[in-house]
Amino acid sequence: MNINITNAASLFFPNPSLEMVYFEAIANAIDAKATLISIDINIKSFSAVETFTIKITDDGEGFTQRNFNKFSSLLEVEEEDHKGVGRLVYLKYFKEIEVESVFENNLRKFTFNNKFKGISQITKSKNDSKNTILIFSGYKLDRIKSYDFLKPKEIKKSILMHFFPLLYNKKILNEELKISIKVETQESNVKHNFYSDSQTIDVNDIADLEEEIIEAPELDMFEKLNLYYSVKENSSENSIITAICVDGRTIPIDIISKGGIPSGYEIVFLMYSNLFKGKVNSSRQELTLKDEELKIVKRKFSERVIEIFNNKIPQINERNTSTKIKLEDKFPHLQGYFNDKVVGLIDRNQALEIAQKKFFNDQKEILEASSLTNEQYEKSLEISSRVLTEYVLYRNVIINKLRLIDKNSSESDIHNIIIPMRKSFSKDEFHNDLFTNNAWLLDDKYMSYTTILSDLKMTDLLNHLSIEEEETSKDDSRPDIAIVFSDNPDNSKKVDVVIVELKKTNLKLAKKEEVVSQLRQRARKLLKYYGDKIQRIWFYGVVDFDSEFKISLLEDKYTRLYSNDSVFYKEHPIILDENKPHESIPVGLYVMSFEAFIEDAYSRNSTFLNLLKENLKQLSD
Repeated sequence: MNINITNAASLFFPNPSLEMVYFEAIANAIDAKATLISIDINIKSFSAVETFTIKITDDGEGFTQRNFNKFSSLLEVEEEDHKGVGRLVYLKYFKEIEVESVFENNLRKFTFNNKFKGISQITKSKNDSKNTILIFSGYKLDRIKSYDFLKPKEIKKSILMHFFPLLYNKKILNEELKISIKVETQESNVKHNFYSDSQTIDVNDIADLEEEIIEAPELDMFEKLNLYYSVKENSSENSIITAICVDGRTIPIDIISKGGIPSGYEIVFLMYSNLFKGKVNSSRQELTLKDEELKIVKRKFSERVIEIFNNKIPQINERNTSTKIKLEDKFPHLQGYFNDKVVGLIDRNQALEIAQKKFFNDQKEILEASSLTNEQYEKSLEISSRVLTEYVLYRNVIINKLRLIDKNSSESDIHNIIIPMRKSFSKDEFHNDLFTNNAWLLDDKYMSYTTILSDLKMTDLLNHLSIEEEETSKDDSRPDIAIVFSDNPDNSKKVDVVIVELKKTNLKLAKKEEVVSQLRQRARKLLKYYGDKIQRIWFYGVVDFDSEFKISLLEDKYTRLYSNDSVFYKEHPIILDENKPHESIPVGLYVMSFEAFIEDAYSRNSTFLNLLKENLKQLSD
């Protein structure tokens, strides 16, 4: 063999797998018409790679002169479905392979290694029964990548997957073939389920497959895709084979996600076609179909598997329908983006990720368009509805977070959810703080703010109320939330003001009544210094209610307002000059419970959300 074997092995098998050693030996044995193949693995322990050896025996016709010549010559093949380089994978893992083969009363011996020159020793055999023995030794790597490469049960699965079309064909033709796999180890590993064990593959035990023909004119007007499949319920763990069959072997196609079927099913889906013949690389690891061809094949494959699952495993469709309804209910802004054409059970997280990506791409398309077609204009309206729904959903999250706050929590816990403390917000930064400012909890009209001051000094509030530069009075008291906003800032210099006081729960009556006093003081100061700059004022006191406090408010002539809990309102006359007691300015003052504050916001938001959900449902239908 006049070729650098080491370089050739790296060229043809750049990313091999240890199980390919088993595959190549089995393929050669089957080509040699073997009916019995045994794989014997011996290793002291998983980590003792220096003790790792493999012995593979078969009863095929052996290394006749013709077969030996083929083995000694790279790339010389007689059939289109052979590549002529498979044995090179042996040398990616082992330093040498000792070969003994009995054929026609002769015994051939040779060592396959990097120095192999196509020379062997032939003597007369004392045994007239045909057999070939390959002994692999001198493992080259410093570790074995996975226990699965040494476990008979896992090796059996890999062999069935890789050779299923060839094995199934033998079953149909009533040809015999048994493959035994055995591992011997001195040190088991319970944690990794590794111990001495054996498994057997018998082609007679392979399940019968049903067959369907799939038209694919996009690929070829004359050639068809043949789908062979079996869907059987059993009591053992799931077994799934989905693959394209090329030259008697399989190339796995991942169309069913992990956990994609209910437990207890044995599933085989194999797709054959003359279109695939020879369309595989030299290592038989990858298809060489064109990208567009492979895309069509996968789509055809997936569509038919979905239909078969609907008939064979109806609970998949039932569970997927339930999952889709739950996703659309929780994420209504993504309604219509959840994929109905899923092979197997819907992976909730994956479905959500895909839907969000589709939504983002639609947004990007609209925003990047220099001008909108009629279709894009309609799409932009739909996108706007979805964005609004997403925001309203976010508001529900905030409300639910407030609902979970402990009754004994501090004011700051509640305050930071409504508006982060020590922060100010400007109308110019509306998009940046849309998800931070939750003033809508009081009333949606407060989202039209120009400025919000959270737990800042009254001096800062007065500065924001100043339209022209002027002296402001010092006041170090801190209203919990101060909001300054305007109905129409372009046409009017006057502003509207909202002052909010939050009080801890479980306060005594006197402390609760302080809320009213504090708000009146705020009103008096604002009106005294900036009466000509203010057109309206709203005051809110959010406190913990009890029967005694309600009575106190009623005695003070407060009016109970419609609410999910307790809200009281009264217009207070604010007197600015003690010498003019008959001159007063009425200011509205709301006192509400935490429950009313939260539940009223929830009612408003839910009404809005339900309307949006119904609209999106109609758009998606």
